[in-house]
Amino acid sequence: MAGANKSGGLAGVTAGSTSLCTVGKEGAGLTYRGYDIYDLADHACFEEVAYLLLHGKLPTKKELDGYVSTIKANRGLPDALKTVLEMVPANTHPMDVLRTGVSFLGNIEPEGDFASQNKVADRLLSCLPSMLLYWHRFHVDGVRIDTETDDDSISGHFLHLLHDKPPKELHRKCLDTTLILYAEHEFNASTFAGRVITGTLSDMHSAVTGAIGALRGPLHGGANEAAMALISKFKTPEEATAGVLGMLQRKELIMGFGHRVYTTSDPRNAVNKRMSKALAADVGNTTLYPISEAVEKVMWDEKKLFANADFFAASVYHFMGIPTCLFTPIFVCSRITGWAAHIMEQRSNNKLIRPAAEYIGPGLQNWVAIADRK
Repeated sequence: MAGANKSGGLAGVTAGSTSLCTVGKEGAGLTYRGYDIYDLADHACFEEVAYLLLHGKLPTKKELDGYVSTIKANRGLPDALKTVLEMVPANTHPMDVLRTGVSFLGNIEPEGDFASQNKVADRLLSCLPSMLLYWHRFHVDGVRIDTETDDDSISGHFLHLLHDKPPKELHRKCLDTTLILYAEHEFNASTFAGRVITGTLSDMHSAVTGAIGALRGPLHGGANEAAMALISKFKTPEEATAGVLGMLQRKELIMGFGHRVYTTSDPRNAVNKRMSKALAADVGNTTLYPISEAVEKVMWDEKKLFANADFFAASVYHFMGIPTCLFTPIFVCSRITGWAAHIMEQRSNNKLIRPAAEYIGPGLQNWVAIADRK
């Protein structure tokens, strides 16, 4: 580790090693355990990717069938958790709902011995959509939904709970693909927060709760919500072009562009952009996709900033009828796989993560009695 590196935000500092993911590596791009993200997006289902991250290899047909059965069997919520979710106010940010839900689940279903870590990971992966949508449907629609469905996929289960009916296959597949794209991303802020907590030998629920707290911030997971707010302001591509140019002149922050690690493009963006175009045609929306393209062009032409994974994901989710406030929580429902895999990896060769800091405060001072202070 480059211990003398004082780069702001630890940029360029290697803080550990991982076998889970490469991000922006020359000739590799984004990979999960050696598999290219484009291959996974084109050929895998999210459950296969979850298994890959958590178990170190792609599952056989028998293993995948068993894994899907395990996930389906873990979707139900305890009555005590339902009560807590009903008590969480309707105006709470859904990220805070998940943070509270995971923390409370850790009380009534404690991890205990780390030997059960895979079961905890499976449980969280299975029930996070149930938590989110039980709270959402209770407060928005005034109903107590059954959180157990027959859908074989997490994406189908999510959309089924949200809309009260099985989704169109195109919508299910597109959501499934976004879950794959968001599943893992090396030592990002939330994952690193989770590993720091894990390094103290804390439990998985605590580490995931901390990771959710880090992901909640607009500089990390919240950019897709900000992107939706931006493109919703404009009625035409021409208006979007003029509007974004004005924002740049006023030096306003525009979310969804650029990345701390990628330098020329975010490989996930091309997949999300393709799905946004397909979904726009499917639902008959002729404005949002061209507006998004116009904003993307201005940002590249004026600032050489490329759209990251969050930008076109916003319209992808919108076209599926997903409320904007649920965009970042979907990120949680995916990234729980990467977080849990990193927690397990941290535990396998644990060292307390405790970096040094450069002191920039005053020098040694003499004590002054309170009566003599000015």
